[in-house]
Amino acid sequence: MPFPLLPQGYRMRNKSYPSFLRLPSFRPFPSFRRKQESKDIADRGSCFRRNDGNRRLCLMRLPARRLAQTLAPVLAAALLTLVAACSSAAPPEPLPIATKVPTTQPTAPAVPTDIPAATQASVPEPASNPSNPLTGSDEINPILATKILDVGAQRVSFLLSGKKALIKAPEATVTSTYLGDSQGAANTINTIGETTGETRQATYHAWPYGIRGAYSTEMTFDRPGPWRLDIAVDDGEIAGTTHLELEIGEQSPVPGLGSRPPLSRTKTLADVDGVERLTTDYTPDEDLYRLSVAAAIESPRPAVIAFASPAFCTSPTCGPQVDTVSELKEAYQGRADFVHVEIYDRPEEIQGDLSRAEVADAVREWGFTDLPEWFNESWVFILNDQGIVEQRFEGYVTLVELEAVLVQVLGEG
Repeated sequence: MPFPLLPQGYRMRNKSYPSFLRLPSFRPFPSFRRKQESKDIADRGSCFRRNDGNRRLCLMRLPARRLAQTLAPVLAAALLTLVAACSSAAPPEPLPIATKVPTTQPTAPAVPTDIPAATQASVPEPASNPSNPLTGSDEINPILATKILDVGAQRVSFLLSGKKALIKAPEATVTSTYLGDSQGAANTINTIGETTGETRQATYHAWPYGIRGAYSTEMTFDRPGPWRLDIAVDDGEIAGTTHLELEIGEQSPVPGLGSRPPLSRTKTLADVDGVERLTTDYTPDEDLYRLSVAAAIESPRPAVIAFASPAFCTSPTCGPQVDTVSELKEAYQGRADFVHVEIYDRPEEIQGDLSRAEVADAVREWGFTDLPEWFNESWVFILNDQGIVEQRFEGYVTLVELEAVLVQVLGEG
């Protein structure tokens, strides 16, 4: 009968069992006979075997105490001979006597106090960055999260970092300016011909785990072309301004606000053997894989559709997007539909090697692969009950922002 505390197949007596259950080998303790032999050798004295291994060379077959008594006079005579030899050696040569150092030190030559200005060493000033008016500890670096912006009302999101950490002031003031042909040479700003747009307050939203966060607001761009966002922030430690330069397009390949997205026939749990064939999420929520994208669009309820790859998103604006959508689903299940689309098809075959990955058909149909420099950044869309896009979110979006839009779509706001 198998031992009850070990897996099936494990036997205690002379049976093979899995290697991870094997105990390390050990040697038995010395027998009483070996202990007795060691004691007898100590009593008799020590014998050493010759190199040829055939004969023993014994200094004395005497007990240890008698051996010490016999060798004591011999060792004493040898010690006296060594002392006598050392005393008869020539005395050491006397060491040289150090000479006295004069107490007066020579004076250093006088250094002229009037140094020509041209020869004085100058400390270089920190190089200024056109997009960061402040330098040193006050420098502010903006990171644009929403890189795909079209004409019309758009959600704009960005991160702000200081010299040591992210800036987490509650709000930042954002002013838009249309540049037109006034940009001039690289890294310069020519104000002639600029048209000031609007000023908005961007709210800081902390991401899960408290590590990062981003500012977001809605801005309206009335024409395509080059724009600039002037950002002012004060978090108590760093106060200053910075700016972002944008390129507003006529219409991006990704479904925009007011459009009806493609009816993509994505896989669901009914089409595969397990949820691991639909997502790279380690702890998937199966409710997000019960409807296809097409079914969610044609549903009479609003829909939240997220395109993301939980295991492979590595950009600075990545976050636990699928977990956030799942959390929103818990609060609004039955009133809206929720769908997650994995960026890669057959995710179970990737096994950590993206060279094996193949982009899913729905990702191509929604235009993500046509975006410049897009890799696998997440997108979330909120559709109304007619299947029309009410809002889209590029990069990570928090639960607060998603819920605010969904409440408006449901008519509960």
